[in-house]
Amino acid sequence: MRLSLAIAAITTLFAAGMQAAGETQSRSGKEIYLSACAACHGVDGRGVGRHAVGFETPLPDFTDCSFATREPDADWAAVVHQGGPVRAFDRMMPAFGEALTDEEIGKVLTHIRSFCGDRAWPRGELNLPRPLVTEKAYPEDEAVLTTTIDAEAPHGFLNQLLYEKRFGARNQVEVALPFAFRDQPGNSWAGGVGDLALAYKRVLFHTLRTGSIFSITGEAVLPTGDAGRGFGNGVTVFEPFLTYGQILPADSFLHFQGGFELPTNTVDRPRTAFWRTAVGRSFTQGGGYGRTWSPMVELLAERDFANGAKINWDVVPQFQVTLSKRQHIMANFGVRVPATNTAGRPIRVMFYLLWDWFDGGFLEGWR
Repeated sequence: MRLSLAIAAITTLFAAGMQAAGETQSRSGKEIYLSACAACHGVDGRGVGRHAVGFETPLPDFTDCSFATREPDADWAAVVHQGGPVRAFDRMMPAFGEALTDEEIGKVLTHIRSFCGDRAWPRGELNLPRPLVTEKAYPEDEAVLTTTIDAEAPHGFLNQLLYEKRFGARNQVEVALPFAFRDQPGNSWAGGVGDLALAYKRVLFHTLRTGSIFSITGEAVLPTGDAGRGFGNGVTVFEPFLTYGQILPADSFLHFQGGFELPTNTVDRPRTAFWRTAVGRSFTQGGGYGRTWSPMVELLAERDFANGAKINWDVVPQFQVTLSKRQHIMANFGVRVPATNTAGRPIRVMFYLLWDWFDGGFLEGWR
């Protein structure tokens, strides 16, 4: 698993420089790296051979932007400070919080970041907590299972399995398969597969300096579900939309999504415009090294392109929490409450389980 190997290697990096740690306070990150780290990781950051370092753990290639840019500095620094167990890595990775200052660790991490010379890759700090409804701008390697329960009659359970695959610096493809169980006339229940969705996302702009990321996505929802029983729309729907993420002060964040639903047949389903906003803040236990909680609230709106149509507003209070010690398994729980035009629009309980599979297997990283 590349992330664990990378962090293990960074910890080994500091272990090699323990004797020099007290002398590095006024030195640059490059100088600290060359004196304490290059023997294992090489002057160019590509790592030296196993025969030279004397252990079997493969050393990472810091010039590989695909892995070196994905995690924020806080995740790398957590293991350096607290040791491997803080993120469920091997206990051979000791803690160096008392040997190196935060400033020294920050300097070395900044130098390691410089080995990836391609600025097209968005930094992991821009990977903000995921809301229940509003789409993110950051490209992902994730699997997400979302469940929506209608709390008012007619009752129903809608599940969606989402698979996201990142490729290149700025691109992502995704496949979403819904399956549902609905209360049918005659006091019976029926289940079925819904409309399959295929999407492509492209990051247009990102900068860590201002904490901003902006993307465009095109999605096609195919009529694979049984519309007669409420499991689909019965028509192909194209959904172009824009997404924007912004880091705010005090560990806060903002998401925005705006776009259109454009069905190929507007007789039964009108064209619709939608816009969504999520605002939240993250709190990390254990002095910044433990479980992360991210309460947030979404404000959702949509309006049909029809004379006299009104805007439907929904509010979705929720919180996301990291479940695994590696923080690659997360859950989110919230309630979607109609704020206007409430007739025929039930309150819905929502929940998702998220697996960032790039950071490790589902059963890895729990203890």
